[in-house]
Formats: sequence, C-alpha cells, structure tokens
Amino acid sequence: MSLVIDAKVVQNKQIIPGHYRITLATPYCTEKARPGQFLHVRCGSTQDPLLRRPISIHAVDPQAGEVSLLYRVAGRGTALLAEYRVGDMVSIFGPLGRGFTLPKGDGKVCVVSGGIGIAPLYFLLQKLAGLGIFATVFQGVATAKQILIEDEIRELGHSVVVATDDGTKGFHGTVTSLFEDFLRGGGLVSKPGINEDGLVSCIFTCGPPAMMKRLSEIAAQQGAYCEVSLEERMGCGVGACLSCACKIKDGSGWFHYRRACVEGPVFPAGEVFWE
Repeated sequence: MSLVIDAKVVQNKQIIPGHYRITLATPYCTEKARPGQFLHVRCGSTQDPLLRRPISIHAVDPQAGEVSLLYRVAGRGTALLAEYRVGDMVSIFGPLGRGFTLPKGDGKVCVVSGGIGIAPLYFLLQKLAGLGIFATVFQGVATAKQILIEDEIRELGHSVVVATDDGTKGFHGTVTSLFEDFLRGGGLVSKPGINEDGLVSCIFTCGPPAMMKRLSEIAAQQGAYCEVSLEERMGCGVGACLSCACKIKDGSGWFHYRRACVEGPVFPAGEVFWE
C-alpha cells in the first residue's frame, strides 16, 4: 500500500557537483519499501511545478526510520528539491512500482550501473549484503570526478570495479566493455560463460538505455538472468495517465505497452522491446 506522507528532511547534502542525497524521516516507507521502487516527490511548496517527480529509493535505514534519495539536479523540480534544509517537510507518495527480484541460490551476482543509475542499485546492494550475498559492482561514468558512493558500496562488503570514458580511473572505456572483458576472463571469472561452476547467474542494471540494451544482449547470449530498471517520464505515478508507457515484448515478436510506474520500473531484460 502506498501513502501520501509529509516527511521531515534529516539531511540534504551535495555529494558531488550537481548530485544530492536527501534523507527523509518516514518509518512507513522504511518498512514497506523494496529495492527498485520509487517515491513520487513534490519538489516545491506551491503548484509550480505542478507534477511530482519520481525518484528512486536509494537507501533505507530501518533502525532510524529513514529513507534516502540520490538525485541529479536536471530541471526545475530537482533544483527546488536541492534547496530543502534540515527540518523542512517534503510531501512524498509511495513507495511505488515493481522492484528487483532478490536472487536465490549460490550463483554470483553482478550489478552494473551507468552514471546516476547507481541510485536505485545501492538499496539492492544493502539487501543483498543483509542476505550474505556479495556482488561485483561495475560502475561506469564519464570521468573519475563523477564516481558516486564507491566507498559506501565497498563498506557493505561488495567489490567495485570502475570504467571511465576518459580513462581517469579504472578501465578506459564503457562499462559494458569492462563487463565483457571480465566475462572473458579478464579478472572476474577464469573462463568465458555464465551459470557454470558458480559463475555469474544474475545481473541487475540501471543506466542509459544503450548500456542496458547491450547488457541484455550479453545476458541472453550467456544464459544469465538480467533485470533492468527503466527511467521513463511519469505524471501520476499510479498508471492512470499512461505517460510512462514502455514497450514490452508480447511473445509474437512484436510488443505491447506496459506502465513503468505500475508494472515497472524494473523489468526482466529479456522482456523489454529495445529500440
């Protein structure tokens, strides 16, 4: 069940230029939230902007009853959100949407992010660590100055490898190229292939569509299960306005539309009709 709640701002801090993490006191969402879900946030105190903004749930602190959102200032709404101070009240609606499927079994898990796509994946990594499942996290950014929460991910017990487009840190190239390199035996596995002898069995990803499309192709080729978190424009957040409709395969080689705010934003990669 989702509720409209006024949540108190505990912290709203810029962590790298243009990227903020806001922490909200909301015990209800802390209890109900699942990795991959989002909150619909009213970013201003007036009707301008009129629509709420969908922001992925980034982290949850059950003991403190707090939920954090990691966001990039990209327009009027998020610019207003960045102005909130400790003690201010923010209207949130949620948690909303379908989240990630937590893996079962002993297979290795890989998490692949591009840019701000790490935002919803950190909550998943929290849950995995709580289950004693430790992933290899592939983080792709344009340049080293854009790397987000690398140390915090390692503190959970996961390993992190980085790809930068300009070569300022880690692998010089795209994160999908880095991932393919590791699958060929460049460090993560001893031989090509997935689902053999405890090798990679699950891939979770969020980032640019081209990146997720390529990862879905890799997963299909290797026989790994893959889930993607799609970013779509949303109006109502409850499936009524259809502004977030995305193309999902219908089994006949064509597609039908599904609402990312209700049936998603997380979908099995093999079901997405990539363009």
